[in-house]
Amino acid sequence: MLHTLSVVWDFDPVMFRIGSLDIRYYGLMWAVAILIAAKFFDNFVKREGLSPAVSESIFLYGTLGTIIGSRLGHCLFYDPAYYLAQPWTILTEFRDGGMASHGAAIGILVGLWLFSRKNKLPYLWSLDRILIGVTIGGALVRFGNLCNSEIFGTATTLPWGFEFVRSAKWVNEFAPAAVHPTQIYEALCYLVDFFVLLWMYYGRDYARRRPGLMFGVGLMGIFLSRFVLELIKTEQEAFEVGMTLNMGQWLSIPFILLAGVTIYWALKRPEQPIPVEKGPRMTPKVKTKKR
Repeated sequence: MLHTLSVVWDFDPVMFRIGSLDIRYYGLMWAVAILIAAKFFDNFVKREGLSPAVSESIFLYGTLGTIIGSRLGHCLFYDPAYYLAQPWTILTEFRDGGMASHGAAIGILVGLWLFSRKNKLPYLWSLDRILIGVTIGGALVRFGNLCNSEIFGTATTLPWGFEFVRSAKWVNEFAPAAVHPTQIYEALCYLVDFFVLLWMYYGRDYARRRPGLMFGVGLMGIFLSRFVLELIKTEQEAFEVGMTLNMGQWLSIPFILLAGVTIYWALKRPEQPIPVEKGPRMTPKVKTKKR
């Protein structure tokens, strides 16, 4: 009898405990993602000669937008009846998990709009640059999902299939079959998107030459890959069973359309000239005649 190869995933999601409080790798990945995004934005600000106060401002607006949006997105998109009936649980059950990437995307869009108004910057300027941090951050968060043994795919006989032995869903619905590690697939897609955006910013200077293009490409890379990978993911909530498209796919469609329109608009507009950076003014040396 042939046995297919698979990875037995028995990873403890808790790094350490402080009394009754569990400090999880998932939370660490969120924190690292926010810090990396802030670091990249700080580099953009310095590279383009803006005030350091802009970096401090984006950290506040970006972090609040991401956290508030992701939490409200989970509560309102996936279990609105429960959370609207007892809205205080949005805060009191926050430590038990429940963050949604589509909600985070909406929160970032709102947060960056407020940030751009406060700092008198074009909205597209902020959106183009933040997507670099968002893509690498998204990859880290999916690694956090892997640590939690959650958001995995359907059964597979591929040699890199995972057995999530700590997951009650896997034990009850799939064991002993291996399943697709869709967290890894999605993280890899986001990393590809991340490196493409890095090339567009540092290699081609598209952020200044074609405003909006990086935002459109980054958004398309995130949500088109999300839409496709949802085809082999298991349902996150009971109401998704039997749906032609699950909630993640329905929520991805508006972002895919927005990305397509933005890319088309950015490519149709004339390419913007790159401002010439003026160096320090040189004072010509005056030659004196020797007597």
